[in-house]
Amino acid sequence: MSFDLVFFGGTGDLTWRKLMPSLFQAWRHGKLPAEGRILAVARDDRDDDSYRNWLHERLQAADSAKRPTEDEYRQFAALIHYLRMDLSQPADYQRLKAWLETRRTDNTVIYLATSPHLFPTICGQLGACGLNHDGIRVVLEKPLGHDLASAQQINQAVRAVFTERQALRIDHYLGKPSVQNLMALRFGNVLFEPLWRRESIANIQITLAESLGVGTRGDFYDRTGALRDMIQNHALQLLTMIAMEPPSSADADAIRDEKLKVLRSLKPFDGASVARDVVRGQYRGGTVNGQLAKGYLDEDKVPADSRTETFVALRCEVQNWRWAGVPFYLRTGKRMADRHADIVVNFRPTPHPIFPGAHNANKLVIKLQPDDGLELHLLAAKGSVSSAGAGAMPEILSPVSLDLDFDKAFPTDRVGAYERMLLDALAGRLNLFVRSDEQEQAWRWVEPILDNWAHDSSTVRGYTAGTWGPPAASALVARDGFAWPEEA
Repeated sequence: MSFDLVFFGGTGDLTWRKLMPSLFQAWRHGKLPAEGRILAVARDDRDDDSYRNWLHERLQAADSAKRPTEDEYRQFAALIHYLRMDLSQPADYQRLKAWLETRRTDNTVIYLATSPHLFPTICGQLGACGLNHDGIRVVLEKPLGHDLASAQQINQAVRAVFTERQALRIDHYLGKPSVQNLMALRFGNVLFEPLWRRESIANIQITLAESLGVGTRGDFYDRTGALRDMIQNHALQLLTMIAMEPPSSADADAIRDEKLKVLRSLKPFDGASVARDVVRGQYRGGTVNGQLAKGYLDEDKVPADSRTETFVALRCEVQNWRWAGVPFYLRTGKRMADRHADIVVNFRPTPHPIFPGAHNANKLVIKLQPDDGLELHLLAAKGSVSSAGAGAMPEILSPVSLDLDFDKAFPTDRVGAYERMLLDALAGRLNLFVRSDEQEQAWRWVEPILDNWAHDSSTVRGYTAGTWGPPAASALVARDGFAWPEEA
C-alpha cells in the first residue's frame, strides 16, 4: 500500500516526542507500508536534510531500546521530507498539493498536530485547494476545543470540508493494548458477560495517575486543567468501553453508536451534585519518588493566584437497566504517589459468607500503564479440609490473582498506542477514533462542572505532591462504603 502522511506542526513537541518515534517503531517492526512518504510541515526555514538531522538529534533522547541505530535511521529517514508553509497563505497549500501530486498514492493522511484553534483555518484551506477528496483523511489531535461551543465550532468547520468518515479524532488511550482487549474480554468470551451488570458489580474505578508535574507546559496546562485534559476525553472514553452494550457488529459505527448511548445515559450534573460528587485539587510542594517536588503555583509560567485543578475525582452513574445504582469513580491527577492507569471492576460479595473472616476480594484489574495486562483477584483456601478437622471447612482464605501480562503473552505483536493509531489511520480503520457526536456529548456532560467552578473558586483543595490527592477524594468513595485500591 502506498501512502503519504503529512504532519502539520512538524517541529512541534507532539511530532518529535510521540509521532515520529511511533512511526519509526512501526517501520522497525515491519508494519509500516513500504511505499510511503512522510512529510513534516512547519514555518521553520529548513530543507529535507536539515530536518532529518534535526529529528535525528531528538530521537537520541528516546529509551535505548527504542533508539534507532545509525543504519536504521539512515533507512527510515529516506521516507522523511520537509515543506515550509505559512498556514494562513493559500499559495503554500497549492505547493503542498503540487508535492502530493508528484505521484499517485492509495491514500493520504493529514495529521493536524497543531493547536486546535488552527484546525478551522487549515481545513478550510485544504478544502479550498481540493485536498479533501475521497483519498484523503485528516487526523485531529486533542484537545478539540475548550468547551462545548468551541468543540462544535471546530466540528462544523471540519464537516464543511471533510465527511465524518474522513475526520479521525484521536484519543491515544484507545490505542493502548489493554483498551483494545476490552472488546475481546467482554464480547469474545462467555466468562464475563453474564457478570457484567449491576447484580454482580459493586463499583467501577478508573484511575489515570501521573507522578510528574506540569513541567514546561505550565501556560498550556493552566488554560486547560485536569478535567479538560484527562476526564472529558481519556477517562470518559474508557468508561464507555467498560459500560457499553454489545454492538451489533465490529463495524466502527456500530461500536461508536453504543459508546454514544453510554454518554447520553450518564446522570447529568447540577450545582448540588457538583458540590457533592466532584473533588478538585491542586498539588503543593512535597516528595515524589524520593525527590523534592515544588507545588503547582511555583511551576514555570503558572500564575501565582491560579485556581486551575491538577486533580479531579468524581462519582457518576450510568442510568440504564444494566448499570442502575452502580457508582463509577473517575480519578486523575498530577504529582501523585505513582504513575499508573488502570480500571478496577469490584464485584459484589457472595450472598452468604460461610468462611469465617473472609473478606470479598473479587475484582478485575485492567492495567493500562506502565504495564498492560489483566489481573483477576480471587480467594483460595490456604489450608485443607482435612487439616481443619473432620467435616469442617477451611477457616482461612487467602487472596490470589491470575495475572495476564500482554507483553509476555504476545511478545512479537505488541505496538504502542500512537503506533497503533497511526497504522489504523493509514489503513482507514475507524474503530478506535472518536466520532464528533461522542465528543460533543462528553463536553455537554462536563460543562456543568466547568460552569460551577467558574463561579466558585473556593473548592480547590490542596494536596501534597507524592500522595493520592486530597482527603476529600477518599471520603467521596468511602461515603458509599468503598475505597480506592491503595486504601483497600
